Amino acid sequence: MNKVHAVITGVGGYIPEYVLTNEEISTYVDTSDEWILQRIGIRERRILKPEEGVGITYLAKKAIEDLRSRKDFDPLEIEAIIFATSTPDYILPNSASLIAYRMGMTNAFGFDLSAACSGYIYALEVAQAFITSGKYKKVLVIAGDVLSTITDTLDRNSCPIFSDACGVALLESTTDEEGIVDSIMRVDGNSLEHLQMWGGGSAHPASHETIDQRMHFIHQDGKVVFKRAVTAMAGVCEEIIQRNGLTKDDVNWVVPHQANLRIIEAVANRMDIPLDKVMVNIDKYGNSSAGTIPLCLWEWEKYLQKGDKVILTAFGAGYTWGAVYLKWGYNA
Repeated sequence: MNKVHAVITGVGGYIPEYVLTNEEISTYVDTSDEWILQRIGIRERRILKPEEGVGITYLAKKAIEDLRSRKDFDPLEIEAIIFATSTPDYILPNSASLIAYRMGMTNAFGFDLSAACSGYIYALEVAQAFITSGKYKKVLVIAGDVLSTITDTLDRNSCPIFSDACGVALLESTTDEEGIVDSIMRVDGNSLEHLQMWGGGSAHPASHETIDQRMHFIHQDGKVVFKRAVTAMAGVCEEIIQRNGLTKDDVNWVVPHQANLRIIEAVANRMDIPLDKVMVNIDKYGNSSAGTIPLCLWEWEKYLQKGDKVILTAFGAGYTWGAVYLKWGYNA
């Protein structure tokens, strides 16, 4: 009996229309285009304007519509929805249930997954387990965030980084030698103080005090996170290459989380992978947390060939991190 694999058979994406440039940011915080480019590598980012009155499920709906324009499928055939986000529309109900209703996926069950910037690869890990178990054949993975809603516009170190976007992937079962081959996932909750948002949870529910202390925004120690991210991402990538008998020449593409251009370059350097094999779009889309990796696959879809060996890697709050090795399943 042939082994069942989980393969990505289609991708979709959506970015808000509003472009927030470095020049605009410099009008309300002490920074400049040159400073942001040198430290982060971002020229502009996409933002979902607050007056639209919508959240991440709006971006997800648009991304799914984009996916269906590329690969049509019957919504009733979707059996599970995994929605990776740290910025759901509401604390409850979960965003997956809202999408199931709005997109006519009424035969599916679904849930939200919170793993910050590692959300997409964590969701792929769960989706492939569902499929390889034999219980499900079609799983929809959604990953994205509206980080502008939890970004402190008075913090010159963090406000240029974050953005809004969403990507989706349809995963199906196959007995062909393609799809997800291997994965490594890690978590470490020992460094809460270096990357967190203190307010809004059950430990510090919303109050006048938490709002006055600006506890509902992302806070991070950039230097500490930078070092840990490079070490963690490069480490799991090297481990996954070694245990699958690959060489750097075998790898067609590396798709890193788009947190910081210097982090991406450092990871590629440690892996000894040339940058022309690394997907990078942080300069125009910024860091949309769980949305960055699917956004890269969406943008590079036309360059991906069936059988390409691809490594996805991410690092996020938690800390959460990991890598997924897959063989691409189709030609666009």
